[in-house]
Amino acid sequence: MADLCDVAPTILTPLKNQVLVPALDSKVALNCTFSVAFEAHCPPAVQWLKNGHLLGNHSLYDIQEVFWGGANASEGIVSSVLGANLTSIQDYGTFTCTLRNLRASFTLQRTDGKLYDAYISYTSSPEDRKFVNFILKPQLENRHGYKLLLDDRDVLPNSEPSADLIMNLSRCRRLIVVLSDAFLGQAWCRHNFREGLWRLLELSRRPIFITFEGQTRNPLHPALRLLRQHRQVVTLLLWRPGSVTPSSDFWKELRLALPRKVHYRALVSDPQTQLQEDKDPMLTLHGGFLEGRPGPDPDPDPDPEGDLGVRGPIFKDLPPPRMSPIPELPSLKASGGETQRNEIDVSDLGSRNYGARTDFYCLVTEDDM
Repeated sequence: MADLCDVAPTILTPLKNQVLVPALDSKVALNCTFSVAFEAHCPPAVQWLKNGHLLGNHSLYDIQEVFWGGANASEGIVSSVLGANLTSIQDYGTFTCTLRNLRASFTLQRTDGKLYDAYISYTSSPEDRKFVNFILKPQLENRHGYKLLLDDRDVLPNSEPSADLIMNLSRCRRLIVVLSDAFLGQAWCRHNFREGLWRLLELSRRPIFITFEGQTRNPLHPALRLLRQHRQVVTLLLWRPGSVTPSSDFWKELRLALPRKVHYRALVSDPQTQLQEDKDPMLTLHGGFLEGRPGPDPDPDPDPEGDLGVRGPIFKDLPPPRMSPIPELPSLKASGGETQRNEIDVSDLGSRNYGARTDFYCLVTEDDM
C-alpha cells in the first residue's frame, strides 16, 4: 500500500494567487487551507515564505495552524493563518504558503493614495491647448496608460497657492508645466518666478518643466535661467521639431521623470484579430503585438505610431482593371501559378469592431455640430 505521505494535498483556500492592497498601519490575516492525507509519522506542516525567504518560528509574524480530522483517520483539513501588522513599507511583499510542494501566494501592495499620475499646467492660449490635448495627452494616456489631470490655470502665481491648487497637486504623483511663450510672457513670470518656484517645490516632488526650442522670447529669460541653475531639484525638458516622433529622446526622458507604470494586460485579445487573423491596421492592437504570442506579429501595423508618427503609404497602387465582365472565383489561379492577393475584401466591414483602436481622432467642423 502506498504511503499516504506521498499523496498530494488539495488546496481549498485561496483558489488562486491573490493581490491585496491593504493600507499602512493596518492588520491582515492570510489564510491557507488544505485538504490532506497523512499518517502519524508525517503530520501536515505548512510553511510560510516572504519574498522567497523562509519565515522561522521567531519571525515578527504571528502564525496559527489548526487541524480538523476527516471522515477517517487518514484524511483531514489543515488551516494556517499568518497575521501581519503593516507598520512600515518593509512589511509589504509576497507571502507564500507551502505544503508538500503545493503552494499559494498573497501579494501585499502599498498604494500612495494618488488619483492621477501627472498634473499638467498650461496657459489657455490656442497653441498650448493644441500641444497638450493633441500631443501630450494622447501620447501619455493612449500609448503609455498614464492618467492625467489637465488645468489651464497658473500653478506659479505671485500669491499664496489656492486651496484648489493644493488639493489638485496632492492628488497627482508628478507635475508638468508647459513653459511656452504665452507662459513666459506673463508679468508675474518675469518678476516673481523665484518666489512661486519655492512654493511649488514644497507642494510637488521634482516638477517637470517643458521648454521649446526656437522660442521667440529671450532664451535668457529669468525663469529659464533660474530653472537651469536648479536642475538638481527640477526636471527640464526641451521640445524640438523632431520630438513629435514617439521614439524620440523627449518621450524617453519624460517617461523616466514620470512614475513607473506597471501594466496588467489580458492574455486574450480581440476575438476577431485572434481567431480570424484580421490584418486590418484599424483592428491591430498595441502596434501589431497580440497578447499571448512569443514574439512580434509577422504582419505588424504599417502605421504603429498612430497620428503622432510619420505616415507612409499603406496601400499599394490599385491593380489594372479586368477586361473580362465575369469576376474570377477565389479558387481560380492567376497566370504563372500565383494566386492574386492584391484585391481588398470589403465584404465584412460592416461586422467589424472598430472600437478596438483608440489612438485615432475624428475631426468635426462647426457645421457638423
